[in-house]
Amino acid sequence: MFKNLFKQHGAKNVVTLFHKPSNSASTRVLTVLKQANAQSAAHSTEDQASSHQTQEKLERLEFDLDVTETPPTGDQLKNILEYLGGSSAASKVIRGAQNESDALRLLKADGESFVRPLVVDWNQGKAVTGDNESEILSLLRSIPKEIKKA
Repeated sequence: MFKNLFKQHGAKNVVTLFHKPSNSASTRVLTVLKQANAQSAAHSTEDQASSHQTQEKLERLEFDLDVTETPPTGDQLKNILEYLGGSSAASKVIRGAQNESDALRLLKADGESFVRPLVVDWNQGKAVTGDNESEILSLLRSIPKEIKKA
C-alpha cells in the first residue's frame, strides 16, 4: 500500500522513524537520521566543481524525515512486516508476537508492545529495526537517485 504512495517523479524519499524519546537507542537513531539528512542537504548545494563522487554518494542520503511517536496503523504494520521478510519478523516489531495476525492483535490491544526504534523507507519497501547505524545508513544510501531529485 505505502510502497508506491510516494513514487512520483521528482518526489523525495520519505523515511519514517517510529520513535520513543525515552529510549536511548531511539534517540541515537534520530540523531543519525538528522545528521545524515543535514549533511546531504549541505552537500547537495555545493558548487558543481566539487568532487562529483563524494557529492553523489552524499546526495543519495537525501530524504524527507517523518518522526512519529505513535505506533503504526494496522496497514502500516502489515507493510513493515512484509519489508522485514513476512510474518516471521513479527516478534522483531511487536513484543510477544508469533505471526502477523498475532502482531495486529497485540498492537491493537497495547501500542506499547510495538518495538522502537524502527526506520521505514516506504518508497523502497525496506525497514530496519533497532539502532544499527550501518544498516540504517545502508538503507539511506540505497535510495534511488531519480526519486529524490526535487
